[in-house]
Amino acid sequence: MLKLRKKDTVIVIAGKDKGKKGEVKELLPVTRKVVVMGINIVSKHKKTTKEKPGGIHKMEAAMSISNVQLVCPKCNKPARVKVLVQGGEKMRACKKCGETII
Repeated sequence: MLKLRKKDTVIVIAGKDKGKKGEVKELLPVTRKVVVMGINIVSKHKKTTKEKPGGIHKMEAAMSISNVQLVCPKCNKPARVKVLVQGGEKMRACKKCGETII
């Protein structure tokens, strides 16, 4: 079970954007990467087509899951996640405050 999901708030703990917070836009579980809104911005050179103009476009690039950490919605701090099994269903919980994360 991945400990991150779409629309989770995460903080970057390593790399050029260390300390920035953002929302998970996309998860790539096979490659263990994540795309976060407004983080890890790169320039992509696009060729001109009939429909779209070319040029240099800014976009978010994927980064390793190990470089981000989930922010607990209750205590608003970066927290590790533990998996609880309640009634045969897996739930995520903050290790600091014990609050379940939806």
